[in-house]
Amino acid sequence: MLKVYAYQGCSTCKNALKWLKAQGIAHQEIAIRETPPTVPELRSMLAAKGDDLRPLFNTSGQDYRALGMKDKLPAMSTDEALAMLAENGNLVKRPFALDETAGVHLVGFKEKEWAAALKR
Repeated sequence: MLKVYAYQGCSTCKNALKWLKAQGIAHQEIAIRETPPTVPELRSMLAAKGDDLRPLFNTSGQDYRALGMKDKLPAMSTDEALAMLAENGNLVKRPFALDETAGVHLVGFKEKEWAAALKR
């Protein structure tokens, strides 16, 4: 089943969840702040994104700026970056949607991208 890590106060997350419901796509909504994606889930997403860490980070978020991640991220190891994301859901770009069985790896909400990945 599609897992969608989302934040209730995020308009992009709301749009994604509304779209999933309208399309009749079964999914499990998970509160990203309280339960961030696990390191194995993040590693799976990373592989799907060509091993580029930056798309996994919420670069416009307050935590990203407050922690100075723009400067720190290039010097971090992959393991350090994934551990940080797994500990702080505010740092993860959202919505973060994953169904490893179906090969679905989506970060952020672009309707055309989601429609192509989730077509039946």
